[in-house]
Amino acid sequence: MGPVRVRAVTTAAAAAVLLTAALSACSAGGSTSAEADTKAGGGHARSGAATVTVTPHGARAKAGEPVKVATNDGTLTSVTVTDAQGGRLTGTLSHDGRTWTSDRNAVPGATYTVKAATHREDGTANEAHESFTTAAADKVNKVEWRPGGATTVGVAQPISLVFDFPVRNKAAVEKQLKVTSSNNTEGSWGWMKDWSGKDRVDWRPKEYWQPGTKVTLDARLNGTDSGASGGWFVRDYKLGFTIGARQVVKVDLDSKQLTMERNGKTLRTFPVSGGTPGPDTGSWRGTEVLMAKEGTIRMNSETVGLGHAYDDMVDYSMRLTWSGTYAHAAPWNAAYFGRANKSHGCVGMSDADAKWLYEQARIGDPFEVKGAETKGEVALNNGLGDWNVDWDQWRTRSALR
Repeated sequence: MGPVRVRAVTTAAAAAVLLTAALSACSAGGSTSAEADTKAGGGHARSGAATVTVTPHGARAKAGEPVKVATNDGTLTSVTVTDAQGGRLTGTLSHDGRTWTSDRNAVPGATYTVKAATHREDGTANEAHESFTTAAADKVNKVEWRPGGATTVGVAQPISLVFDFPVRNKAAVEKQLKVTSSNNTEGSWGWMKDWSGKDRVDWRPKEYWQPGTKVTLDARLNGTDSGASGGWFVRDYKLGFTIGARQVVKVDLDSKQLTMERNGKTLRTFPVSGGTPGPDTGSWRGTEVLMAKEGTIRMNSETVGLGHAYDDMVDYSMRLTWSGTYAHAAPWNAAYFGRANKSHGCVGMSDADAKWLYEQARIGDPFEVKGAETKGEVALNNGLGDWNVDWDQWRTRSALR
């Protein structure tokens, strides 16, 4: 839909005319405001108010584009664009003063009022008013994010956004995602399919976060179109979190030992047992980020495709992958701790060691798992596996590269 010419507001409501029309001349009763303006302009005949156009326009205007206010025969001295709730769109005036463009897109299902003050070389000043309403969203896309806001997390914690519906316009969405940190940490977004099959984008630093870093995500998605079958975003998201101590859990399934380090110093080392070697029961290797501390949970082998192998209540359960890898207490396997890998894929330990680790570990801590008997490297989307590709490979996953 093309631009619309908006109406000018003069000192008399009855004199409101299209901005392209000439203003009233002087009357027999004395000087009108138009006559006074003409005199102030140096005695030159006044040709009328400046023409102003606003895009988008109409009762079902297209959302997802900036609001533009322009004049070809004058300059804009001020522009305000407000929605029905009083919210205001900020914007930028062009160098020549003829075009104003909003910083944000017009959002779906909103009514905007535009006020534009203009000035011409002959001294004519005026104010134009116009309003338009954008079409409502036919489908709304939403976001699930990690980590939670106002939390303290480990040094390997990425920002992870999972979308309800497909995101075809990945570059447009990524442009609206701003990550800032207290120490200007270098990082990048990377797109993937989540384990659930939904579209997902994660932001990870080049290296583990520095302890004490304060991080903010400002996802200014309102008014962004996901693309075909995805729908519109109709709200913004903002979260902040802090990075805790540098805690790294190193799991060596060759020696069957787990070591926890904090700020470069070993806190404790104790024996464990990993997955029985094999394509179904072996443990994954690579960096697995602690996703959740789930306490005592029921673990049923049928949920991970292992038939009727087990159905137990398990204490001190710490989730490492979506496919079912945990670090947890496994007292039934005590004979194998430090001696053999004999679990169904998890990293098991004594009750006492599991309790200690559970109390010390923080969401976002990396578990760095290695061993010749592992079944392969954990996939990026199987939990928070972002660290299992190098930095250059990770950056290629950005839609803006």
